Amino acid sequence: MTIKIYGDAGSGSLRRVNAAAKIMGIELERVTVDLFKGESQTDAFKSRLNPHGLTPVLEDGDIIIYEASAINLYLADKVNSPLVGTTQEERFQVLQWMFWSGEQWRTFTTTIFDERVGKTVMGVAKNESLITFAEGKIRAAADVLDRHLEGRKFMVGNALTFADIDIAAPFSQIDRARFPFKEYPNLIAWHDNLLQSFPAWAETKAEVDNRMESFLASVGVKL
Repeated sequence: MTIKIYGDAGSGSLRRVNAAAKIMGIELERVTVDLFKGESQTDAFKSRLNPHGLTPVLEDGDIIIYEASAINLYLADKVNSPLVGTTQEERFQVLQWMFWSGEQWRTFTTTIFDERVGKTVMGVAKNESLITFAEGKIRAAADVLDRHLEGRKFMVGNALTFADIDIAAPFSQIDRARFPFKEYPNLIAWHDNLLQSFPAWAETKAEVDNRMESFLASVGVKL
């Protein structure tokens, strides 16, 4: 039975799933949900797939899972993937960074994306105070990452894990949303290594870029 993944190609969260699936050798049937047209906000989508109206969503027979991290863990369990870590200690460290990424990292990059990109598209005034607050949180988290990544190529151990994929996700929108990541040399070097070492991460970057740039051009928005 085919595993379906619902989402928009411009989404960094969908990118996390698509990249991980490529790395794990898992084939997914892509079902496009155009977020810019509000296709995730319909009653049908919310009642059957995700009551929050968000993507990505995985459908595997009768199993429905949303949240990219949970989807990736589900897929990894199917193939016993080392992306979860190869020892008990590594597995808990991977989970630690995945949870950290959701609470201390991506939530604030999403805020800035919504303010700088989303509101520009909608023609709504940005909340500069909120941007300043979120940038402060991002810098505090990036300080932690930059220290942790000194002398390291990966977040946990000596190989790629979901810790890397989750923390790398905001780089999908770094130039459009102008996240202050370039102030942190170890963070940038780590992400450059991911792009150079894992074709799936580079391929999915191109997909996000193409989708976003095409959409912005179609509505006449220059960021």
